[in-house]
Amino acid sequence: MTIWWVAKTEYWKLRRYSILWAGVALMLLSVLLTLFTSTANDGMVWTFSILIEQVIKNNMTTIFPMCITLIAGYIIAREQKDDTLKNILTVPLTFKRLLVGKLLVCVLISLFLGLVCTAFTILAGLLTGFPGFSAGAAAQGLVQTTLLNLFLFIAVLPIIILTSSPASGFLAGVIVAFVYGYGGMFAAGNMKLANIYPITASLGMINYRSYEVHWNTLLCCLSMAVMLAISAVMILSMRDNVEPKKPVKSKAKAPLKKGW
Repeated sequence: MTIWWVAKTEYWKLRRYSILWAGVALMLLSVLLTLFTSTANDGMVWTFSILIEQVIKNNMTTIFPMCITLIAGYIIAREQKDDTLKNILTVPLTFKRLLVGKLLVCVLISLFLGLVCTAFTILAGLLTGFPGFSAGAAAQGLVQTTLLNLFLFIAVLPIIILTSSPASGFLAGVIVAFVYGYGGMFAAGNMKLANIYPITASLGMINYRSYEVHWNTLLCCLSMAVMLAISAVMILSMRDNVEPKKPVKSKAKAPLKKGW
C-alpha cells in the first residue's frame, strides 16, 4: 500500500471531519482580529495592502501554528482514539507510511486554509472600503497567504510528529505550537534571529514587506530545510507498532445496604 494511496484515502475521509470547520473559523478570527486593531486611533492610514500584511502577521504569531497543529493532531489521532488503528495495521501498511500520508493531506489543508483566509481578507477589504484594492494586490495576497501557511506547517512539523504517538498528545502540541508561534513576535525584532527562527523565516520565504525589510532568503531556506530534516529523522526513528488503546475499566458499584 503506497503513501499516495493512504493520502488519497485520508482525503476522502476529510468530508467527515468537522475539525476543518474549526480551521475555517480560525481563519475568520484572524481577519476579525485585524479589523479590530484597525479601529485603533493611532494615526495609521489603513489600505488594502496593509490589511493583508496585518492578517499575515496575526496568522503567523497567534492563529495558524496552533490551528494546523490542532487539525493535524486530530486527523493523526483519529484511528488511535477510535481503536481502529490495530485493524488498519494488519494490512501491509506501517504506521510510518500512515503518518506520512496524513501529513501530505495536512499540506493540502494548509493550502486550502490559505485560500479561505485570503477570501475572508478580500471580503473584509471590500466591506470596509479600504483604499488600494486591485486585482494585483489581491493576487499577491493570495500567493503570500497561501505559501505562508505551507511554510508555517513546515515550521511546526516536528511538533506535530513528536506529539502524534499518544492519542491525546496533540493537545499538548497545540499549546507548544501557540507559544512557538507567539515567540515569532519577539524574534521579528532582531533580523538575525528572524532569518533563522522557523516561524519568522516563513515571512522571509514569501518576501513579506520586502520594501522595508531585507530578508536573507538563504538563511530562511536553510531554516525550513532544517525543520524538514528534523521531521524526516523523527519519522524514520519511530516505531512501526503502536500501543493499542487501553480499555477503560468501569468502577464496580458498591452494594446497597439493606435497611431493617
